Amino acid sequence: MKFINLTRRTEIGANSYYLEIGRHQVVLDCGMHPKNTGEDALPHLKAIADREIEAILISHAHQDHIGTVPVAMRRFPGARVFMTEATAEIGNVLLHNSVNVMTRQREEIREMSYPLFTHREIDRASERWRWCPLRQRISTAGERAPQRERDALTFEFFEAGHVLGSVGILLRAEGKTVFYTGDVNFDDQTIMQAAAFPEEKIDVLIMECTRGDHAKPDGWTRPGEERRLAEALGRAFERGAGVLIPVFALGKTQEILAMLYKFRRESRKLSGEFPIYIGGLSSKMTDIYDRRAHITGRQLPRLQLMREAAPFILNDETVRDAPLRARHVYVLSSGMMIPKTLSNVFARRLIEKPQHSISFVGYANPESPAGLLREAGTGGEVALDPDKPAQRIRCHIEQFQFSAHATREALIDYAKRLSPKKIVLVHGDPPAVEWMRAQLDADLPDTDVIVPVPGVELEL
Repeated sequence: MKFINLTRRTEIGANSYYLEIGRHQVVLDCGMHPKNTGEDALPHLKAIADREIEAILISHAHQDHIGTVPVAMRRFPGARVFMTEATAEIGNVLLHNSVNVMTRQREEIREMSYPLFTHREIDRASERWRWCPLRQRISTAGERAPQRERDALTFEFFEAGHVLGSVGILLRAEGKTVFYTGDVNFDDQTIMQAAAFPEEKIDVLIMECTRGDHAKPDGWTRPGEERRLAEALGRAFERGAGVLIPVFALGKTQEILAMLYKFRRESRKLSGEFPIYIGGLSSKMTDIYDRRAHITGRQLPRLQLMREAAPFILNDETVRDAPLRARHVYVLSSGMMIPKTLSNVFARRLIEKPQHSISFVGYANPESPAGLLREAGTGGEVALDPDKPAQRIRCHIEQFQFSAHATREALIDYAKRLSPKKIVLVHGDPPAVEWMRAQLDADLPDTDVIVPVPGVELEL
């Protein structure tokens, strides 16, 4: 059994992993780095250029996990591509949007390798994607596999509780089992239900570490955090503020819309209507959530977000002229406020106005504009766009914990229940990965805990 971390650094970037079990060779996820451009935005696929990849398994449709699948399919034309039906629908929309973004970046930043793929290539690629149901053992030939099949490599999808369509992947071959968590959440969210992962014997656990450097706050509960956000919105409205909430188009947008719907119904300070704005890609993702409300396990299954939350839609042109008004909530992507995105453009209009607020509700890379803004805080200075001058932060900055990733405590608990022979730690910034490694070494002395060096083949 062999493993290669195809992410270029120990980080949350272009997530992708090579796994070899006996004669079987597969790739787990194939993402695009949210900050880098050109070749640096790709996984290190050259490290496996001479391998015969038989399958590419996709855990979910966030850009950092699915964003370069068309490139991988071009380089490994014999590989079959598997994902859930919801991930396929979302991924199709996301990749077409990515072509538009890359085409614009070709002009704006002179990245002449862009776009890395075309709309036509996505259409052809997505026709070859194979949708797989949950909790059914499937062979890489695309057929349901008998329970006692030993020679074939089989995989099975389990609900990951992260975003719509997200899964962990259990692989079996040569009498060995490997479980890849993908991005996981073991707690219920406002819409998504908690992960339902296998508890059986596992030889190798490949586990995400996103929140490894953040302890779960004492007394934290999701209902309590929702109340805290509602109270913060109430205070902002009382002082005549508008509130920007930077979000990811997939997942976080829909969770926040569901919260705002609940606040309108349950909070006295927020009763009645207050306008909500989202971006165009967010509206497409929300439409998919609405269409699948009755056929996927979720909280609030009858809630139709586009109808009940009734958000207005902003795009790259209208965001520059949209009025910044009191008692309005702007739920705009991207969550890391990457330059030229809606949240970044809007924040530069808002940041110097003392009455307004920016509320952060999830993960942001420390080096991203959102991470820099959070670190600087009110009174500091930050350049949200490298092409623009730094600005003084005069608005209110508030932070809330609605991560779609499992707490480090929950990840450690799951690993201890499985007690696998080996644990491979991925999908985390270096401090997060190091905390997880040290804790697992202490809690599971008989388990080999590995932090894979990017691009280096490990013999498992």
